[in-house]
Amino acid sequence: MAEKILIVDDENIIRESLVFVLQKENYEVDEAENGAKAFEKIQSESFDLVISDIEMPEIKGIELLKKIRQYSPQTFVMIITAYASIDTAISALRHGAHDYILKPLEFDDLILRVKRLFDYRRLLQENMYLRSELNREYDFNNIIGNSFAMKKVFDLIKKVAKTDGTVLVTGRSGTGKELVARSIHYNSNRASNKFVAINCGAIVETLFESELFGHKKGSFTGATMDKEGLFRIAHGGTIFLDEISEIPLHLQVKLLRAIEEKEILPVGGTTQTKIDVRIISASNKSLHELVEQGKFREDLFYRINIFEIHLPALEERKEDISLLVQHFMIKHSERMGKLVRGADNDVVRALMNHKWKGQVRELENIIERALIFSEGEYITMKDLPEDFKPKFYLQGNVGSPKLKDKLKDFERNYIEQQLTAFGFDKEKTAEELGISVSSLYRKMDELGIEKV
Repeated sequence: MAEKILIVDDENIIRESLVFVLQKENYEVDEAENGAKAFEKIQSESFDLVISDIEMPEIKGIELLKKIRQYSPQTFVMIITAYASIDTAISALRHGAHDYILKPLEFDDLILRVKRLFDYRRLLQENMYLRSELNREYDFNNIIGNSFAMKKVFDLIKKVAKTDGTVLVTGRSGTGKELVARSIHYNSNRASNKFVAINCGAIVETLFESELFGHKKGSFTGATMDKEGLFRIAHGGTIFLDEISEIPLHLQVKLLRAIEEKEILPVGGTTQTKIDVRIISASNKSLHELVEQGKFREDLFYRINIFEIHLPALEERKEDISLLVQHFMIKHSERMGKLVRGADNDVVRALMNHKWKGQVRELENIIERALIFSEGEYITMKDLPEDFKPKFYLQGNVGSPKLKDKLKDFERNYIEQQLTAFGFDKEKTAEELGISVSSLYRKMDELGIEKV
């Protein structure tokens, strides 16, 4: 499939020349005479590359670049500039442009640069897929996220991975707690040994002790042979206790002993067995509250909570959604044998404004389902579930909210995105929005945006 390129320049001769040259190279090419019209096109269709002049009326190249990076982060941008404006070109690179080219244009050089950019773009996509197929697919570099909240998580993983301390991973269901646990293991000195994951909420209460610590033949009805427990199987490696709050209270003291004394006693056994296991736990419930309610041992809580990593909910890292979408499309489209290039702008906006009760897991399920239904090279709104109706998406149905309400919804969502992107720093957010801090606070009051 031909890559789509948008040429943006207020000089007609340059636009026509570039369209002619790039079409001869079998690219699909469109044009716009200024930044405002270019952004209108970007809002209505997807482009792989935008080649834009810097000095233009209405919206200049740098401002257009910022809008593209915010609205369509998967689109690459190349800047056209005069030699005298080389400093501006460098500034554009710092703001996220992928390349620049100087006037007067040399078409052979332009074609070579465009080809290199698309080769690099394909390489990024292939690399993301190949890395997910590696034996150590849970390297923390494969946890998708570039938000401030996720960068904090990466830093914590780096700090704790090389130690042997117990770790507690907290966060809502579907945020990726096991992925973090595996990342810690595969970046630790235990990486060559086993990682054993246990969902404590899925084990029948009467079998907990046997599953974790093993049993001896004849120790209870049905114990027809000796069985190694999961702690023994994980010897030398890492054991991950997911939903640790579900472990029965009477067994928590035995778990505490396993952590403190580094030994276990199988059911029906008489001799303690030494173990060398790193313990990572996870919970989507507040262990603090369970301790207060007497449902979780306080001494065990402090023992497993030496180092805590809290995973943010998807609404706290909305700027990561487009990266996650691309990751899941690459992951599932290859398996399905489909050549889907991405999601169109309406879909990306819809996903960014959806209330994700199921977090990242729900997002992956939505993308996998959309790929099944997709018939073109881009996922569109028709590929999403019928009940997937984001507020901002204009259906045009009789009785739909008025345009004024839709604009207010869009304004609220956009300001919330910017606040999240800047870690709720009001001064930086106001600067990015081009308004004063007092105006930002007034807008937040008008739109009902919570002040963090």
